[in-house]
Amino acid sequence: MARKDIIMLSQRELKKLHVIRKVLDGVVKQIEAAEMLSLSDRQIRRLANRVRIEGDTGITHKSRGKPSGRKFSAGVRDKVIKLYREKYAGFGPTLASEKLGELEGIQLSDETVRLWLMESGDWKKARKGRKHRQWRERKHYFGEMIQMDGSHHDWFEGRGPKCVLMGYIDDATSKAFGRFHEYEGTLPAMDSFKRYIKKYGIPVSIYLDRLSAYKSPGKLSIKELAEETELLSEFERAAKELGVKVTHAYSPQAKGRIERLFNTFQDRVVKEMRLQGIKSIEEGNKFLAGYLPGYNRRFAVKAKKAEDLHRGIAEGLDLDNILCIRTQRGLRNDYTVAHNKKLYQVMDKTEAKKVQVEEKTNGTMAITFEGRRLKFKAITERPEKQQEKPLLFIIKKKRNYDPAPPCHPWRQGLKSQRLMRAHAKP
Repeated sequence: MARKDIIMLSQRELKKLHVIRKVLDGVVKQIEAAEMLSLSDRQIRRLANRVRIEGDTGITHKSRGKPSGRKFSAGVRDKVIKLYREKYAGFGPTLASEKLGELEGIQLSDETVRLWLMESGDWKKARKGRKHRQWRERKHYFGEMIQMDGSHHDWFEGRGPKCVLMGYIDDATSKAFGRFHEYEGTLPAMDSFKRYIKKYGIPVSIYLDRLSAYKSPGKLSIKELAEETELLSEFERAAKELGVKVTHAYSPQAKGRIERLFNTFQDRVVKEMRLQGIKSIEEGNKFLAGYLPGYNRRFAVKAKKAEDLHRGIAEGLDLDNILCIRTQRGLRNDYTVAHNKKLYQVMDKTEAKKVQVEEKTNGTMAITFEGRRLKFKAITERPEKQQEKPLLFIIKKKRNYDPAPPCHPWRQGLKSQRLMRAHAKP
């Protein structure tokens, strides 16, 4: 009995076969079939002749089931799989294909790498659940709004200290900026923002979360509410002085652009630093300075409007005097100021009762009064006051009562008292 082959046809091929059969039966003309299938008359004639001679298999492409002439050899595939397991483990297919081209000289498409890794079991496509999000249009101008946040992650994969990436992304263009710091707080936020301003200029607005470093957690008193006092964090105060509008997000999803940037960086940047053996915050910041321009050239988009809304730094504007932590401290009679468990001696004479202590982003400190800087020095050892210790006299008071005799009931145990009561009964 002759063996019958089973041929799998796609929906497109089934449609072609149906129309060609109508042509062979004389129901449909060739020119009509060409219009139905968006093919030329010549293609319809070829397909009709092939189906007449070969049957239904004639509708399929002749290259089906045959290896591609552009197929990579098994040796290249095995080499790529070996390199991935030894050097690029954990890299996504897209990033792995980039590094194979840059560092190994093996030019492959990301889909080829993805297919090979899935076949070898080294990569599994992650299924993502669909989330409902309300779409928000990008801002139209570069510098109209930037999003800023801190990303806590093991950036050096155990090779170096724990740190936080203070990241920035422009809402209109997705241009990224970032810098590593030891922690996420007011001074790191101010330092990174100062560096952003020096690179791009002062933005119109900034979008932040509700961390206490960015939004004051305090509450206004009834008096302050009546006086319409504005309760600001130090970062909000500095932004207000720079003319930057501050907006706070109520959820991570509200600032999704910076969150997606961190997801990308936690994949790409971590692996790039692994390849370069980076293991300190200083090395990481040097790496970012060279990495971000190339990243922005590749992934940034064109703003809807061409104008840049960043403002330049005006002449006479001292960013260090604005982007700092200001604290009011009392000035003692001996012209000393206590701050952060340390004592400082003010050298200049002043009638001030209170002075302003300013902590700078570079680690220095200043003491000012009504905008004037006061000279001061740290007191390392404070002399102790020499005073005589008062003599303590212990006066023994005389008892004013007679102790109970040994036969008194108070001095008898419970058992003895019961016996005495028993003998006393008639």
